[in-house]
Amino acid sequence: MLELRNDELTEADPLESAILDAAASCVLDLGPDRMTIAEIARRANLSRPTIYRRWPSVEAIAVALLTREILTVAGRAPWQGDNREALVARAVAVADLVGRSPVFEELLLASPQMFMTYTFQRLGTSQRALIDVIAGALELGQAGGSIRAGDPRQLAAMVLLTVQSTIQSARMVEPILDAAALRAELTHLLNGYLRP
Repeated sequence: MLELRNDELTEADPLESAILDAAASCVLDLGPDRMTIAEIARRANLSRPTIYRRWPSVEAIAVALLTREILTVAGRAPWQGDNREALVARAVAVADLVGRSPVFEELLLASPQMFMTYTFQRLGTSQRALIDVIAGALELGQAGGSIRAGDPRQLAAMVLLTVQSTIQSARMVEPILDAAALRAELTHLLNGYLRP
């Protein structure tokens, strides 16, 4: 079974965890636009220079927080097999869990410019990690015959784009696709794309 890892964030570092926990509480209590280094430092019981040694700005902390949140939430999604159905079920669960994350929701609503960078300009840490995990799962499904042939990383990138777009646009289409309908349609779409 493949696991989602968070190596690049050095999450085991208690100081970085404390800073990101403080940032999360700022996002939830004050909103991302009112988050400051001084407030993060106060909530983490640290000095501002300690925080600046790790991240150069509030924006950089917000990106690190977003990455941690996506990887943490995605890591909670159930993983129940090595076939297409299991991969699709996990992708749909990740979309649902990430979309309902209070930290993710606050960042998406208040800081759309941050999402624009990672939607249109470059892959971020969480996106690269998710592509790696999806590609590994695709390889297993291909070996078992439940997933069509093709470059696993290319297929993984398309799965990521589909799920990412679904998460970011779910609110917009909510009058047409409620949460249950969105999950059903995303399941149908991914199964159709990956079926041999």
